[in-house]
Amino acid sequence: MDQGPFGKTAAASALDRLIDVARSDTGQGRRVANFLLAWWNGDDCGHFPIADLFGVDATLATHMTTIIGFLGQHEGAIYPDAFGRKAEMIELVHRWRNFETD
Repeated sequence: MDQGPFGKTAAASALDRLIDVARSDTGQGRRVANFLLAWWNGDDCGHFPIADLFGVDATLATHMTTIIGFLGQHEGAIYPDAFGRKAEMIELVHRWRNFETD
């Protein structure tokens, strides 16, 4: 399932772009971080209010839906670790949630 708009390559590209935005200190950055951190660990990092899609531009919303489309094609859980992005996610937890991770 690597081909098409919801393939692993498209999802990895979308994730990289979203991580870059989530590192910025903007309203869109906060919303993107909420999305990524809800995927990473919603119980501890908070969930993503769907209405936050209204606060990002169409390109970012498309990247988010690419991730959702990719995840919807699989049975079982897939997290950013599957894309080799654990370090980046831990960085976002520290930046946006102010608590330690291992």
